[in-house]
Amino acid sequence: LMLYSSFRKPLYSNGVRFASRISAGANGKLVVPSNPIIPYIEGDGCGPNIWSAAKEVIDKAVEKAYKGERKIEWLQVYAGEASFAKTGEWAPKETISAFMDHMVGIKGPVESDESGDSLSPQRVLRRAMDLYCSMRPIHYHEGAPSPMKHPEHVHCTIFRETSEDVSAGIEFPMGTPEAARINEFLVQKQLSKKVRFPKSTGFCVKPISQEGTERVVVAAIEWALRKGKSNVALVHKGNIMKYTEGHFKDWGYKVATTQFRNECVTERESWILDNYDKGIKSSEENAKTIEPGYDMMTEPQQKGLVAEVDAVLGSIGESHGNGQWKQKLLVRDTIADITLQQIMTRTSEFDVIVTMGLNGQYISDALVAQVGGVGIAPSGSFNLQTGRALFEANHGTGRKYAGMNQVNPSSLILAGDMLLRHLGWTEPSDLIRNAVRTTIKQKTVTYDLARFMKKGEANLVTCSDFGAAVVKNM
Repeated sequence: LMLYSSFRKPLYSNGVRFASRISAGANGKLVVPSNPIIPYIEGDGCGPNIWSAAKEVIDKAVEKAYKGERKIEWLQVYAGEASFAKTGEWAPKETISAFMDHMVGIKGPVESDESGDSLSPQRVLRRAMDLYCSMRPIHYHEGAPSPMKHPEHVHCTIFRETSEDVSAGIEFPMGTPEAARINEFLVQKQLSKKVRFPKSTGFCVKPISQEGTERVVVAAIEWALRKGKSNVALVHKGNIMKYTEGHFKDWGYKVATTQFRNECVTERESWILDNYDKGIKSSEENAKTIEPGYDMMTEPQQKGLVAEVDAVLGSIGESHGNGQWKQKLLVRDTIADITLQQIMTRTSEFDVIVTMGLNGQYISDALVAQVGGVGIAPSGSFNLQTGRALFEANHGTGRKYAGMNQVNPSSLILAGDMLLRHLGWTEPSDLIRNAVRTTIKQKTVTYDLARFMKKGEANLVTCSDFGAAVVKNM
């Protein structure tokens, strides 16, 4: 078995069978041994505390579900401050190799190089493993405090594209030769007036590709269909950024209407089909109904809209008409800023959101604020073609709480639940999921939730005691 330089550890189980690596099977499926080796990064700040609690929960769930027939052999590797202290690197090659070789891993929150001279360890790992899809399931747990009247309406899963957009990390600080060259290019293209203060401007490149868009939209739609969800929202700011986020929307619709034609209907198509089912047989009248500004359009625009109605009725009228579209997965698009409003005012209308990295960060944090905060929201990053995945807490290091045993470990515990489900180990995954719900419902919570509860309502516990309570509730 491979050993990783300064991170040496005997990689075998306590039982008879030696532990072994997870390997890649067909179509992104993993071949998982009974005793898989899984690398982990403990993390910085509150990381050691929450990892200790999460590891205990994961191990106990596996033990309880499989009675010793299966067991995870954990391989510790390093990134962030702990790594820098040991190796002088924020994301050592040995750590990257460990995650690449073992396919699946888990990590606590880690610090980054504050100088900005290197990518964050998260970005380095995601890029090395080509983890283009970040999945964040956000649900309300009964008993958790919330500022909302109906937090139970939150049942939304967010798919973020994490290899492109500003997540690509292509930035040029002000005053550098690279920034000067960009200014020169803008002058050549007669676009320099769009940069008001060129000498004090930094630049960030926002790449968004058709291939990158298609694979994350495919992931979101496939998951939505598998889980029986009713809708997928393509969230974008294409009204302003037409050739990046606007194309993300267009390419997303293309995926839905080509690769998933029999399973999906777009919102606009649903309007046309519904009008026809209600007796509006004239394509022109149908067009006027779906576009209130029809009479103010130019003649070519009107003809284009009528042609769109004819095309929809001609192509999917038989397969999706007569109300059949109501049983299909509805794919629609929403502008990013209005989405941030609607996830509060029309929460139950969002089942699945697929978007670019930065939009997804904002939206997921706004959603988790409705159900208790980032302390109970996990995250998983995937490559669905290779099966590689990295699971992590959806919050920062909380440096001021380092060693205090106070921080909520639920985010990392539930990341462990996602990890087990990715391995196909649904029995311990269910144990963890249900036990976390029960524990929160009992008002056994850490300080982050307790401070928003009524006086005397919470059973305030430490990080480790919360983990122990989850184990007890399995």
